[in-house]
Amino acid sequence: MMFPERFSNLPAHAWPRLRALLDVHEGGGTPIHMTIGEPKHAFPDWVTDVIVKNAAGFNSYPPNEGSPELRSAIAGFVQRRYGVTLDPDSQVMALNGTREGLYNAAMALCPEMKNGKRPAILMPNPFYQVYMIAALSVSADPIMVPATLETGHLPDFAGLPEDVLNRTTAAYICSPANPQGVVATREYWAELIALAEKYDFKVFADECYSEIYRDRPPVGAIQVAKEVGADPDRIVIFHSLSKRSNLPGLRSGFVASGTNSIREVRQLRNYAGAPLPLPLQQAAAAVWNDETHVVENRRLYVEKYDIADRILGNVPGYASPDAGFFLWLPVSDDETAALKLWRETGVRVLPGGYLAQDVAGKNPGKGYIRAAMVAPKAETARGIELIRDCLYPQ
Repeated sequence: MMFPERFSNLPAHAWPRLRALLDVHEGGGTPIHMTIGEPKHAFPDWVTDVIVKNAAGFNSYPPNEGSPELRSAIAGFVQRRYGVTLDPDSQVMALNGTREGLYNAAMALCPEMKNGKRPAILMPNPFYQVYMIAALSVSADPIMVPATLETGHLPDFAGLPEDVLNRTTAAYICSPANPQGVVATREYWAELIALAEKYDFKVFADECYSEIYRDRPPVGAIQVAKEVGADPDRIVIFHSLSKRSNLPGLRSGFVASGTNSIREVRQLRNYAGAPLPLPLQQAAAAVWNDETHVVENRRLYVEKYDIADRILGNVPGYASPDAGFFLWLPVSDDETAALKLWRETGVRVLPGGYLAQDVAGKNPGKGYIRAAMVAPKAETARGIELIRDCLYPQ
């Protein structure tokens, strides 16, 4: 039996690799899970009521692009958050989780050739793994650009060779960044948009962590695009309720862009989409319309930032996250540190190299571990204390 070769050289995914590393050993204490970014704060209790109230919708096929109520709620969020007016009928599409949209954007929006050559899709390294698989799926070269301490933990796309930029069709960028927790500035966005205009590629802005921050909301790609007068189709933004509202199981996100880009994404979804059930769409609409729970959620994360700063503030190389909920902690070797931590304390973290790829013999995540601050405050504090005492003894 034959199988396609396009994914035959993929490395093992992060989670099977982590299980293979840790699960053959006994943990050194009560497990504290700081690996996956799965929010554990309470979601609004009225979400269940909205689903029950609209349960009759399970008897109907849901609209592919999202219900009118959901699309209007999303457009309202973008207006409140970024001061940008979107047409909910032509510039917004609901997603069954943002990962779907990040993958399908490449399928729907990246041409088969660019200037007569095989296309390239840019992405930071480390990166969210769907970026790479999306590029490979459309027969593009995934160009992994280091996002390291030397580059401010954001990729320097402008430093790429001219021949690569000339065949680039899209650039993925995550801000606030997973895993490093840095935020792209207004200047960074403006320079990236100018680069995209010069070389005619799209910017895929993954902003799923945009509502988790300290005191200043991160600047968004879409608001900078409006400020500089960029073509709305140049920028494609992706947002989610998983982090904003502690609803990873709802699988609700959205993609927004210019009318031409959304038309193409919708066309693909008409043939190959998996829309959210209608009662869940109605719940998502109510959640996008509410900011009270988001403020409370953010307050809880700010408390954890303060805890991390207090416990790890004297650790050499510690960088307090600007946003998001990950700690990106320096170590001499990622797997050695993660295994030591598990065997001696029971804390599970993710080796940073599992989020990156080797390029020119170097893996920019190898010298880090990622710890997710998603558990309740007391458990998070205990986990961070164990990390400090085990890996950074004074």
